[in-house]
Amino acid sequence: MRRILLTYILLFIVGQLATQAQVTPNNPYGDRKDQYGNIVDQYGNQVDPAMRPQNPDSSNVEVQSLPPTLYMWHLSENLGNINRIPADTTYKFFQNTNLVEGIKGHYNYLGNLGSPRLSRIFFDRRDSEPTIFMEPFSSFFVRPDEFNFTNSNVPYTNLTYYKAGSKINGEERFKSYFSVNVNKQLAFGFNIDYLYGRGYYNSQNTSFFNAALFGSYIGDRYEASLLYSNNNMKMNENGGISDDRYITDPQAMASGGKTYESQNIPTVLSQSANNNKDFYVFLAQRYKLGFQREIEKAKNDSTPAKKEFVPVTSFIHTMKLERTRHRFTSLDKVDNYYQNTYIKPGTSAINDSTTAFSIKNTLGIALLEGFNKYAKAGLTAYASYKLSNYYLMDKDSTSVDQYTENEVFVGAELSKRQGNVLHYQATGEVGLLGKAIGQFRANGNMDLNFRLWKDTVSFIARASVTNTLPSFYIRHYHSKHFYWDNDNMDKEFRTRLEGEINIDRWQTKLRAGVENIKNYTYFNQQALPQQHGGNIQVLSAILEQNFHLGIFHLDNEVSWQKSSNMGVLPLPEFSLYHNLYLQTKLAKVLTVQLGADVRYFTKYYAPAYLPAIQQFYLQPESDQVEIGGYPIVNVYANLHLKRTRIFAMMYHVNQGSGKSNYFLAPHYPINPRLFKIGISWNFYD
Repeated sequence: MRRILLTYILLFIVGQLATQAQVTPNNPYGDRKDQYGNIVDQYGNQVDPAMRPQNPDSSNVEVQSLPPTLYMWHLSENLGNINRIPADTTYKFFQNTNLVEGIKGHYNYLGNLGSPRLSRIFFDRRDSEPTIFMEPFSSFFVRPDEFNFTNSNVPYTNLTYYKAGSKINGEERFKSYFSVNVNKQLAFGFNIDYLYGRGYYNSQNTSFFNAALFGSYIGDRYEASLLYSNNNMKMNENGGISDDRYITDPQAMASGGKTYESQNIPTVLSQSANNNKDFYVFLAQRYKLGFQREIEKAKNDSTPAKKEFVPVTSFIHTMKLERTRHRFTSLDKVDNYYQNTYIKPGTSAINDSTTAFSIKNTLGIALLEGFNKYAKAGLTAYASYKLSNYYLMDKDSTSVDQYTENEVFVGAELSKRQGNVLHYQATGEVGLLGKAIGQFRANGNMDLNFRLWKDTVSFIARASVTNTLPSFYIRHYHSKHFYWDNDNMDKEFRTRLEGEINIDRWQTKLRAGVENIKNYTYFNQQALPQQHGGNIQVLSAILEQNFHLGIFHLDNEVSWQKSSNMGVLPLPEFSLYHNLYLQTKLAKVLTVQLGADVRYFTKYYAPAYLPAIQQFYLQPESDQVEIGGYPIVNVYANLHLKRTRIFAMMYHVNQGSGKSNYFLAPHYPINPRLFKIGISWNFYD
């Protein structure tokens, strides 16, 4: 908590000093156009500019501060393309933003805040960049293309705090974000994220810390964005509870007496821990060539005509440097827990470690969209080179095995991002040298937006074809009890087609897709990498349908998916999310939501989790259990007052009713009934 308080004080002081660096914008209300051409304010709300006061009364000393103008963006990691996103000011689902299972409960995880997770929705799963050890922590670890860059006319600060439970077994998370502009083009800031989950079950506490620095320059000719992120993630591992009946039949385990408290339930491990450290530097920059175009003629001879810069061509450079370290330590002695021992067979202590280092540079040249009436799309050509070094333990435990991989890709992108009706983007790249030979990726997306009667309809299509090698740690890993070198693995060949339709007025969204995978790579029942030589198909459909009548709202999501090989790729057939709440305003300034939501998925043999490799794998034949078929109900209150959001939630309120089968991973129960609170402040000064 001392570190948190010092961070808050530092943010306050820097914010006050940086106020002097701001300039008055030409657009004091922050109006801009969204992707459909509608005029929206800095919060993304549609407005009519004609209703804005044109000459605010500057003599009113009570209104001296500037109206905040704020926009955020993500960067594509390959070419550094800017993708505008709405500022994080919404209050809907605020109570769920810190849940490891996701806002709508799509993830399996180990129960504690920050623990590893795996999406049950197959189409939402990502690749294992930067390593397989970092990917399970997607609830905390932010990739470069997920980071929020900010430009604002006043210093912007966000402070968010979550808390649940007590000092013995509760959880806390503190997030701070600060951004300030030196002028209209140059901005910088920092982000801090601290998470501590003590754990309601033995030996499962987590302690994560991320600190990030960022800066950006957005000019007519030159653009650059720089990000430095440093992550340190520590977690104790308990291997799950020793017997599921402590949850499913607690009275039997207590011989009819008082049931066990969660912290008194025996666990498989008690002296094991994983530690992941990752830092990266990401730079995206481009220089544009173009011409000046007259946009307003001169009113008289003494007044010059107004002009704007029109970019025609841009030269692109992106760079990513990253180092990742993984360590697993254990002093536990559990009979028959590991099948093999490769390093120091005479000792039970484990001290596994590996380090990965990579640097990737991409150079491109783009002919830009829209510089004249015939330039209906943009075209980019690029080449990338990636050098990766990996350091693994050797069987003699006195030396280190080093692996070096080089990858050279060339590619092109065709895109149309301007306009209100049709947008598309298609990218293809093929490997030329090193490990990249024989690999290729092609993907594209398109959205069509049109009016249908009094409604706005959006149709979105996505497609991809990839032929890629499994990631390095799927092919090579050395540790005390797990050791493999799979140089002969085949490339995974995947084809995916998706379609999505959104109807705003009906509050309807329907997404459907199909994917075919050849040489699907997974961790088998011995927790070893394996490939399925045949084809596996996955079908998926997700329907979101929301209703409201007056102050009453009902949000619904129904997901259906089918795997053609449940023994290799198990998936639940149905996943449901329902949110019933009332929403109203008090005194015209306080927005209130009171409601309850429920998550549910059908039973299936979900992947188990193994601490020694920090991965989910197929359940062993000798220990097959189904999870699912159990609803998780939360009751909450959401409050939104100007720049402040507050929630209070009773998590897992239905504990003790019906069948107590509350597992989101085999042998890892979720937390019992728990009261959670959270608050988020936005400061614009």
